Amino acid sequence: MATLSSILEAEDITSLQSLQLFARTVVEGFTTGQHASPHKGFSVEFRQHRPYVQGDDIRRLDWKIFGRADRFYIREFDEETNLRATLVLDASGSMNYRGQKGVLKFDYARKLAAAMAYLLMSQQDAVGLVTFDTKIRDFIPNQTRITHLHHMLETMIKTEPGKDTTLAPVLESLAQRLKRRGLVILISDFFDDAASILKAIGVLRKKGHEVIAMQLWDRDELEFPFGQWSRFENLENAEDSLLLDPAAVRQRYLEVLKTFQGQLKEGFRKHQVDYLSLPTDESHAAALRSYLALRMR
Repeated sequence: MATLSSILEAEDITSLQSLQLFARTVVEGFTTGQHASPHKGFSVEFRQHRPYVQGDDIRRLDWKIFGRADRFYIREFDEETNLRATLVLDASGSMNYRGQKGVLKFDYARKLAAAMAYLLMSQQDAVGLVTFDTKIRDFIPNQTRITHLHHMLETMIKTEPGKDTTLAPVLESLAQRLKRRGLVILISDFFDDAASILKAIGVLRKKGHEVIAMQLWDRDELEFPFGQWSRFENLENAEDSLLLDPAAVRQRYLEVLKTFQGQLKEGFRKHQVDYLSLPTDESHAAALRSYLALRMR
């Protein structure tokens, strides 16, 4: 049976233990005096808004309403329900890129998903896993048992990136399969049509799911540092390649990249989706800290 140490390095586990302590401290502080049990996880079962009164925890203010109405409102959640989180892991061919710094994007994504599952389950949250390329490859429903974590890790270990990406139908199918609303964490490079992705995310949002988009980048993809004539191969289509002078196309590449990023960011903002841009040469612990910072806003 797979163990956490078979997919995570020792230093990752140490970092996770520190993050667990951090998360537990924050959660217990958040719930002190409000719940009978301190171990309630990050519930997203939204119940209602109510006007702010003096003495309320300002971390529960809804700043989006304040931005629109210039009034303070508190978000109230179903305190009896722990979080149901679904990790959606991109296993398409474009994740099979290893940059000049030697980090395979899918390995980074797989370790990040494992770390997220470990962190969430340590907080009594129910976690599920979905892997996909053109369609859903594995669908593991949300559970809290430790044996369930092993099952998810085994699935991550056996999964290899392969085919092309069609994210939109995957998200629409997922929206139909998730019977109860919760948190959907997308771990992907989102190399697909931005408009189609955002339309599908809108379906998830209409069904009441909170969504966090974690977009992974190899440093090469962000900076295009190549200097010699090179053959660029499409990792999702072996017959598609181009022989190019990188210096001649770099400026245009960066413009297209900026447009693509802008479309996604604006779309995520409209759908109230939290967004993290994660270069794979940065640590997994930094990615988790960014996630926790989002959750504590």
